[in-house]
Amino acid sequence: MRRGPTLPEDDARAEPTAALEPTIARRRFIQSAGAGTVIAALGGLYVLIAEPAYAETRADGKKRVPPGQRVIAKLKDMGGSEGDPSPGQFRLKVHGEVEAPFTLDFRELLAMKQVELKADVHCVTGWTCLDTLWKGVRINDLAKRAKLKKSARYVVFEAAHGYTANVPLRDALADDALVAHRMNGERLPREHGTPVRAVVPDLYFWKSAKWLTGIKFVERDEPGYWEVRGYHNHGDPWREERYG
Repeated sequence: MRRGPTLPEDDARAEPTAALEPTIARRRFIQSAGAGTVIAALGGLYVLIAEPAYAETRADGKKRVPPGQRVIAKLKDMGGSEGDPSPGQFRLKVHGEVEAPFTLDFRELLAMKQVELKADVHCVTGWTCLDTLWKGVRINDLAKRAKLKKSARYVVFEAAHGYTANVPLRDALADDALVAHRMNGERLPREHGTPVRAVVPDLYFWKSAKWLTGIKFVERDEPGYWEVRGYHNHGDPWREERYG
């Protein structure tokens, strides 16, 4: 009997029968498919179809999945130095170029207008997670409460252990930019910054500081932790502003 192709999951001592060869061929075809594809059977033939998200266009005309990104199913834990996870110890300081600086505890944050929305997350390392559900308070609402001065041009997110990330004001005040305390219907996981993190989905996700402690509005740009270490100062995924 002619020896057929051997796949990694096959027993190398066994010889596939002719009946199994179409199954093996299909399996090899599926294994060869790249990320971002789905496989459909049409009349017994297996064909590759582009993943719908890769072909989708946003309302602003941008491709839903930025260049150089691959779609994954679950938000990755990208590490970082954890802050205090206790909601009882949480304090958020809103200050800088504002007329009415204030500090919120967790219950006061929950008492503000809550927003729940889906957003796509883009990591500088090359992955994108679609339709992540976030709940929290719009940064724009915090800015209004603080009575933002006309001199404010940038936002600096302050987080545990001195971590900072700088964001242009227009990005921080977008409708989908939040101070979030829930993710996918549950309390924000510890590895994703509980009790509270920033979420600015239209920038690479290192800008969305975890274990958030402060929002500082500034007139002059103040590059943050990763920016002074070679990451791009802005971080637009559609321009692939990753480094430099």
